[in-house]
Amino acid sequence: MPLQKPWRDLDRETVASAPDRPGVYELGDDSGSVQSIGHGVLRDELKTALAYGDGERVRWTETHTLDRARELAADHRDRIA
Repeated sequence: MPLQKPWRDLDRETVASAPDRPGVYELGDDSGSVQSIGHGVLRDELKTALAYGDGERVRWTETHTLDRARELAADHRDRIA
């Protein structure tokens, strides 16, 4: 099951608006298909994804800790697989 958040274009404006907090994110293509799931400090992770062209779109959810982000990302990957 994908994150229940709207897709945003993965661009500089979106990266700048991303929180500087831990979380889980999905990268997707133009059609909205999930390409990858990651976790970490969201703004830092999205800067890297944008720089490497890892996706066209993104959506995320924040967590309180990196450990919780890691757990949620693992659970999320299991549900999508």
